[in-house]
Amino acid sequence: MSKIILASASPRRRELLTQIGLKFEVMPSHKEEDMRGNRPAQVVMGLAADKAGDIFAQVGGADQPDVLVIGADTIVALDNIILGKPKDEEDALKMLQFLQGKTHQVYTGVCMMTADMTQMFYEKTDVVMYPEDEEQLREYVQTGEPMDKAGSYAIQGRGSVFIREIHGDYSNVVGLPVAQIWQRLMKDEMMRKIVLENKE
Repeated sequence: MSKIILASASPRRRELLTQIGLKFEVMPSHKEEDMRGNRPAQVVMGLAADKAGDIFAQVGGADQPDVLVIGADTIVALDNIILGKPKDEEDALKMLQFLQGKTHQVYTGVCMMTADMTQMFYEKTDVVMYPEDEEQLREYVQTGEPMDKAGSYAIQGRGSVFIREIHGDYSNVVGLPVAQIWQRLMKDEMMRKIVLENKE
């Protein structure tokens, strides 16, 4: 029986995959992150490939032609400086102060694996933030929302009040470019078969 596995613990990614009508299992990868490359797109695709490859190996995917593993990772970048998740509240505040009043980029890398095909790609969205004073940013950090988010904000949560505009895929900023994923799944015969067998 075919199955789809999401190699991520992110509740936002689970929600987005559920939104497009997929049935899937969740198996988070606990492999240590290795940020290879010096361009955001390279880094984020490498992280996604590590997650997908880790889970693919664990489930013996190479011997199972009807298993599809999806790995993803998201980072924020501004002026070639890559921002992941904050280490603590002060780190979160520094990130938000760095981003406020400017346009930054959100990159999500995706790796989709089956026994006979691996696809790696990324989506980039430009996000423009309003200028904010330190007090407002501190209040936001104290809600705890930024602590597990790349760039220290959630566009789908309270962090939405800081966003002036976006250019590109909104779901990519949340954590998964589901439109591009769907389009690619539908173009590969084996992946399409697995998806259609695991559709709500």
